[in-house]
Amino acid sequence: MIVYRAVKISTLCGRTGARAAAVTLAALLMGACSAPSQSALPVSEQDRSNLIKAAQQVLVNRCMQARDTVESTPRQAVLFGAGRTELSLTLATGYTVRAHTDGCLAQAHRFLYGDQTRWFRAEVIVNNLRPMAQAQLRQDPAYRAALARRDACTDHDASCVRASGLKDLRTRLEPVRLAQVRAAHRDDLITYDRLRDRAVHLAASLLADHPTPHPKGTSRP
Repeated sequence: MIVYRAVKISTLCGRTGARAAAVTLAALLMGACSAPSQSALPVSEQDRSNLIKAAQQVLVNRCMQARDTVESTPRQAVLFGAGRTELSLTLATGYTVRAHTDGCLAQAHRFLYGDQTRWFRAEVIVNNLRPMAQAQLRQDPAYRAALARRDACTDHDASCVRASGLKDLRTRLEPVRLAQVRAAHRDDLITYDRLRDRAVHLAASLLADHPTPHPKGTSRP
């Protein structure tokens, strides 16, 4: 069983430089959205992820501060939730992923993605497409035979491992299995992309209205 922890506490306290870059990107995105005549601003997946993470940090910090009056509640529980996990998904790999709905992180997810349950399922599946493809690959008779030949090699003898054909077989078959898994989870991939788009727009709006704090002793130019 895997317990779902989307963001570590250390991740929520990112570097000021990364945060400032995300706020700048948010302002650019909002400017592009306000001017329909302009072409769409190209944004990489890494930029989108940084934008969402920065907004998530703002939301989590607000929530943690608001709940800080309850001194008897451990910060881990305030952040991730406590008690029984309300969300659960068992993957084809056999692993079970779980999440709470009552922590500050869950609250941030509801703001950004709208439906935490839909986002939980979509994110878990999309993040595990390759492991699921690899699990299917291990059921292939030819792959299992090559794996047995590789395991029979003494002291991981390099020539023996090459002769097993395992690497070549994996290189050939894994993309096929991955394509099959992606096709089987097409709806989850669509949901993931749509909810990510929603989160990017909300994150841009939030960060554009939330200036980056300046360190003490410094002033604005």
